[in-house]
Amino acid sequence: MATGIPPKTKSVKQKIPVSITYDGKIDADKILEGSYLTFEKIVDVNGSGDNQLFCGDNKDALLYLLSNGYRNKVKLIYIDPPFATASNFVNRNQEHAYSDALCGGEYVEFLRERLIIMRELLASDGSIYLHLDGKMAFTMKLIMDEVFGEENCRAFITRKKCSTKNYTKNTYGNISDYIMFYSKTGKYIWNRPYSPWELDKMIEQYPYVDEKTGRRYKKVPVHAPGIRNGETGKAWRGKLPPQGKHWQYTPEKLDELDAAGEIYWSPTGNPRRMVFCEPDKGIPVQDIWLDYRDSVNQAQKTTGYPTEKNYEMLKLIVNASSNPGDLVMDCFAGSGTTLGAAFELGRQWIGVDCGKESFKAVIKRFTKGLESYGDYVSGNTYVQCEMDLLPKCPFEVWGNETTKDMILQTIYGDEEDENT
Repeated sequence: MATGIPPKTKSVKQKIPVSITYDGKIDADKILEGSYLTFEKIVDVNGSGDNQLFCGDNKDALLYLLSNGYRNKVKLIYIDPPFATASNFVNRNQEHAYSDALCGGEYVEFLRERLIIMRELLASDGSIYLHLDGKMAFTMKLIMDEVFGEENCRAFITRKKCSTKNYTKNTYGNISDYIMFYSKTGKYIWNRPYSPWELDKMIEQYPYVDEKTGRRYKKVPVHAPGIRNGETGKAWRGKLPPQGKHWQYTPEKLDELDAAGEIYWSPTGNPRRMVFCEPDKGIPVQDIWLDYRDSVNQAQKTTGYPTEKNYEMLKLIVNASSNPGDLVMDCFAGSGTTLGAAFELGRQWIGVDCGKESFKAVIKRFTKGLESYGDYVSGNTYVQCEMDLLPKCPFEVWGNETTKDMILQTIYGDEEDENT
């Protein structure tokens, strides 16, 4: 891959911003000045207010949080909103879970309004991940640039969401979706994630073995494109960098690397940098994710909620962009995968959703645990989460008696009575 040469002088020409125009686009200040409705359903975990599940329109919940001490408090937001499919979705028992009816400009404004409020809730070192498919991802990328700043786009991740589709006849199989990772500012929490090395990949990428230490390494150039007139453009050990290039390091630094045994000298006397493999650290995760598919086999545990995302993927995101004790939010909570990942990793969480089936799925996740994905024929056998959440995460109800009855039915339903 070709490497570009940075310009010698930065252009002073002002960059022309790009924006989307559509009917019904509301000024950001008016959105933030909006009022919110009183919630009928709020569930508090542990009775301390640390973890909260809001049941209602997430715009109301976000405005409520903004007006009640959460401005600049949230360290990480992950959202997996509807994908503008113009479809209805049902749970495992074929019960209606939610409708995905909005499309076009109406959908864009629906999401944009909520993103603007989320920006105000994010801490200065906070980040947001927006998960969409190819239908609206590229439109919303422009909105994300508008709301959070193009310069704060940290990654545009492509994820393999499912197995290969062999039944696609007239086009390529649709097996990908996209996750946009933005920070609020240039200084943000980042705990770089790594995946374990596989031996064949390690040998492929680090093909040489150092005779002195036995460590595997690869050779990389010690020069870079572009002419420099300073120290990196001067001769080192009697050698000038190749024509049109400069040393990546000053001669003094190159001497240090050579003394440390990190410079390889070819038979013709050309220097190369020896980059050693660190097998204990693993491979830095890149922006194509192939190992986080959703519900790929019958042994996988889920709540049965439609569009439930991969739990290990959410753990990766939570670990990468927050620290223990931080506040994590998902205001399209669905089955509560983000909330479960945050809880397991020692974060506080806030979840919001308007659907009854979502509410029930989150309660199930934190009380009964998850079911095997394939438990359709043999009957529902609940498997307690490995975290043993029930004694740690009791639910105290804030709301009316109808809400309380629904929660109790979810936790202690008829199947529970039969097993007692």
